[in-house]
Amino acid sequence: MRNRNTIEFIGLWEQFNNPLFNSIEFDGIKNMAGSNSFSPTPKRWIEATKAVGLVSKAGRYGGTFAHKDIAFEFATWLSAEFKFYLIKEFQRLKNDENNRQHLEWNLQRTISKINYRIQTDAIRENLIPGEIKKQQANLVYANEADLLNVALFGKTAKEWRVVNKEKPGNIRDYATIEQLVVLSNMESINSLLIQQRLPQSERLLQLNRVAIAQIKSLIAIKTSERPNNFL
Repeated sequence: MRNRNTIEFIGLWEQFNNPLFNSIEFDGIKNMAGSNSFSPTPKRWIEATKAVGLVSKAGRYGGTFAHKDIAFEFATWLSAEFKFYLIKEFQRLKNDENNRQHLEWNLQRTISKINYRIQTDAIRENLIPGEIKKQQANLVYANEADLLNVALFGKTAKEWRVVNKEKPGNIRDYATIEQLVVLSNMESINSLLIQQRLPQSERLLQLNRVAIAQIKSLIAIKTSERPNNFL
């Protein structure tokens, strides 16, 4: 702890994580760091600054304990090999996280496409008159697809393209995971509503209520998750 870089690091950690940290006392300690007369101990540091990142206990089973952020910093200072493996592990975890998110997005996109096929079958059986031209049938499908777009995104595919001319793909290619989950559910619900021969205006209102309720639920679940960063 005589090292100035150590003092700066643990002081910065406290500033980020400890609202009761005594920054004024910390500035004085930092200015003294590196001098021959500077001989801090974890216990003195804790008492002077009200730090929480370090814990110092006396006795047979005592010792100095640190939050894992500080412990990792200390270990990287002790061992270049540990620092190297820590960096490699961080890169691996970030790559795994990115790949997992990509796979999750693709899975929801695939489910959405499968359910859309179920919806088009329901449209063919319940909305499209017999013996009509394929072009006419496609117009009905596009209309039903935009019904879901309006219920979930508040705009049709054409309206989205007007303000996003520079972007490739369509409005659903830029949907979030939560939106894709809800869209998948809405497609199944819309298929049932079509089979019940409900008018489109009524289905739009019902689907919009479903979208609002489910998006709120997913957001509430997501924001309630709090990772535990302390050992």
